[in-house]
Amino acid sequence: MTTPPSTEKDLWVSWDEYNRLVERLALKVYESGWKFDQVLCLARGGVRPGDVFSRIFDVPLAILSTSSYREEAGTVRGDLDIAKYMTMTKGPLAGKILLVDDLADSGVTLNKVTTHLAENFSGVTEVKSAVIWVKGCSSIRPDYFLEDLPHNPWIHQPFEDYDGLRPHQLSAWLKKFDKPA
Repeated sequence: MTTPPSTEKDLWVSWDEYNRLVERLALKVYESGWKFDQVLCLARGGVRPGDVFSRIFDVPLAILSTSSYREEAGTVRGDLDIAKYMTMTKGPLAGKILLVDDLADSGVTLNKVTTHLAENFSGVTEVKSAVIWVKGCSSIRPDYFLEDLPHNPWIHQPFEDYDGLRPHQLSAWLKKFDKPA
């Protein structure tokens, strides 16, 4: 399936493009020479890139759930919620942490999570952030990013199709991918 053409208002991203962007971001971090001990991804948008980073850099993955886009099928920003607990595969969150998310929109999430880490995880010695996109309206500039979006478009990521899909619709959904005999 092809994506619609992007405009200043809407950026459309296919699965292939999304995967290449995550890989290019990982390469950018690698080429910087900065070594980190763990990846902390922000769920939900940072889960896919965080998983890839954890595998490529062969470091433990931690997941922290945050949410601010809850209203109107995830298109309207509300107050930021940070989960009380973090999921980790190995030991406490400590050392140099690469904080991974998909984008810096307003910058509130990255800023508040960085503050949360400083206040609650004394073993963390350094935090750097990595995102695919940073919007012009963001109050924070991540340490690593690929695309600067000064016009603040809505980013249509390939997994957004699942936001409106419900289990009872899966059979019909899958039929559109069946190839004729």
